[in-house]
Amino acid sequence: MKTKRLHVIWTVVIACLLLASAGWGGVWTYASQLTIPKRVTVVVAGKTPGQSLHGGAVIPIGTMSAEEAKQMLTSRKQALEQLSVTIKGGPGKGQTKTWTLSELGLAVDTKETLAAIDRLGSGDIWAKAKYRWRFPQRLAIGVSFDKAVFTGKVRSEWGWMDAGEPVNATRKITEQDKVVYTPHQDAYRLDTDRMYASAVAAINRTIGGDWGTAPTAMTWPVELRVVHPNVTLQRLKDEGIDRLITSFTTEFKTSGVGRAYNVTVTAKTLHDWELAPGEIFDYGKIISLTNDKYGFREAPVILNGEFVPGIGGGICQVSSTLYNAALLAGLDMVERRNHSLPVAYLPLGRDATFADDAINFRFKNTTGKHLIIRTAVKDRELTVKLFGTMPKNVSYSLESKTVATVVPPVKEVPKEDVLPGERRLIAEGKPGFIVETYRIKLEDGAQVSRKRISRDTYKAQPVMYAVSKEDGAGQGGGSKEEQQEPLLEDGVVQ
Repeated sequence: MKTKRLHVIWTVVIACLLLASAGWGGVWTYASQLTIPKRVTVVVAGKTPGQSLHGGAVIPIGTMSAEEAKQMLTSRKQALEQLSVTIKGGPGKGQTKTWTLSELGLAVDTKETLAAIDRLGSGDIWAKAKYRWRFPQRLAIGVSFDKAVFTGKVRSEWGWMDAGEPVNATRKITEQDKVVYTPHQDAYRLDTDRMYASAVAAINRTIGGDWGTAPTAMTWPVELRVVHPNVTLQRLKDEGIDRLITSFTTEFKTSGVGRAYNVTVTAKTLHDWELAPGEIFDYGKIISLTNDKYGFREAPVILNGEFVPGIGGGICQVSSTLYNAALLAGLDMVERRNHSLPVAYLPLGRDATFADDAINFRFKNTTGKHLIIRTAVKDRELTVKLFGTMPKNVSYSLESKTVATVVPPVKEVPKEDVLPGERRLIAEGKPGFIVETYRIKLEDGAQVSRKRISRDTYKAQPVMYAVSKEDGAGQGGGSKEEQQEPLLEDGVVQ
């Protein structure tokens, strides 16, 4: 009985030893495996927040040997970092430059994953078994892309573009009255933000698929931001300075030096004057600017219906010439008055006078586009030209007619050298006129409208007789005209 009990005990002991040995052998066998645990994968993902590198590639490494997995991951890291990228483009030169992704700032971090694989073979059997049992099913490889490095590389090749400045388009009117445009020149700025975003997207596509079949090279374009000048060709053309739309010329061949000077400098100020659509031209501004810049000289002016010496004689020839050009362009008059006396350089009803703080000449640019006024003075002739927009089949003509003649009054002037009863003619006088002026609109040469634009009165110049002081004693203290506030036409108050 005792022998039988000892046998049982030994049997149990041996069985336990066998079980323990088998268990230990199983642990040893489990811990000593040279392969990665099943279903383990490596995920490629962005390492630095805010870079938009999301990766997404999932690399299965389960059942692979540790060395195979390490070699494969190291090889893929090197392949991505050494991937060749050619950047090309840009205006003009269109140069190209090739870098590796590593040189452009890309870094692949496999340290933690490789270290995790290495730990499968380190430590005692029990430690290795526990580590294998707890081995993570997902390992991560981090990819980072240094924007500063990328931007620096790009600027090292294409930074010269940022130094360029845009050039405005220009418009020139030639001596032959042709309107010539010169196109603007754009400048360029490197858009490194957009280039970086495109590079990140390209990298994501690469590491988001089968990383093992990544392309051996990539080509990226140079991204540019266009900088337009303030004045582009289209903007300039949209102003509507298409052509010469009208021109008018008057002459001052018999004028004295002072008057010729005044006409010339006033025309010089008016030259290249530009009006926006709907803008009202103000001749008073031209006179003020001319007076400030050049000053005016003495020349005959009209004072209270008589030609007398004064400062600024001739300035109304410029306004009158412009007035005719504006009428022939179909523009609307805002303020205009004729001289009190006829002028030699224009038909009756076609002049526009000016008097400081009393009479101005103004018209509105009703073309719907910009308008440029140009002047030329040559051989004692003044020409005013208007450049802008007007239908080519439209033109205007002017017609003036005298509707009444004013008989000159008689005026007696007492003189000491005239004997009593004597009456001596000293001025024959000139009749006055009432004149109506019409503007006729033509389309394709046919009249479509006829509109009266003014009804002007020109004063009669009196017949003047010299009489003795005795005979003139009862004539009163001068004419009504002499008692009025003096009005200086065609002159400038100094």
